[in-house]
Amino acid sequence: MPAYEHATRSVADAATANSTSAPAQTLDEQKRSFLRMVSHELRTPLNSILGFSEILAAELYGPLGDPQYREYAQIIRGSGQKLLKLVNQVLEIARLEGGAADLTCRPEPLAPIVEDVAASLKDELERRGLRLVVGDCELTVSADPRGLRTVLTNLLQNACAFSPEGGEIRLFASRKRDLAEIVVANDGEGVEPAELARLLRPFEQGESALTRHGEGAGLGLPICDLTCQAMGGLLKLASAPGQGFSAHVILRTA
Repeated sequence: MPAYEHATRSVADAATANSTSAPAQTLDEQKRSFLRMVSHELRTPLNSILGFSEILAAELYGPLGDPQYREYAQIIRGSGQKLLKLVNQVLEIARLEGGAADLTCRPEPLAPIVEDVAASLKDELERRGLRLVVGDCELTVSADPRGLRTVLTNLLQNACAFSPEGGEIRLFASRKRDLAEIVVANDGEGVEPAELARLLRPFEQGESALTRHGEGAGLGLPICDLTCQAMGGLLKLASAPGQGFSAHVILRTA
């Protein structure tokens, strides 16, 4: 094929691709706008529900009478907290997908962040009878501190949710040239390798142990993946039935 004809066809193909992708991009942006709007509109009434149910449960303005009423108030508050977490996750995904997340990468020592995140999950680990083993994390990575905390918190919560009672969760890091690899691994059922890519797609759950028996909407891993990308890194998952589950965060060192 002559060079001119080849170039002309390439330009035509590109134009066709752009015209085809434009409606899809418009739909994606409409979806993100809708999610942002709904999330914002839900947060105000949810905060009222949480605030008033907490007042009722604490009986700040006097006894409720039947103890069962107090239990009902606690149930309302717990359900409201779960719904607020979901709303916040949906809003975060909309921001990340739309490139609107406020993340600024800078040299960040990994060990103090790991220590803070581990301390914040101490009660949850104890409640589930799990042991967190933290290995060497003496690295400095290029990351947004809030984004890195979000990733590690979600990965550890995911490991908590799918570890057998009395199980062990391992967190460690290593350096390979100018890249850092942070690993969160746990024992458990594991999933089919073919399901791993699906677990990173928002609002699309697979038929696996991570979604059949999980808590929440399964948005933690997609948020981790999108946050890693926003920080110039990536998230890899590894698993097999009966062999547990591991998440590998790859970031640049600083």
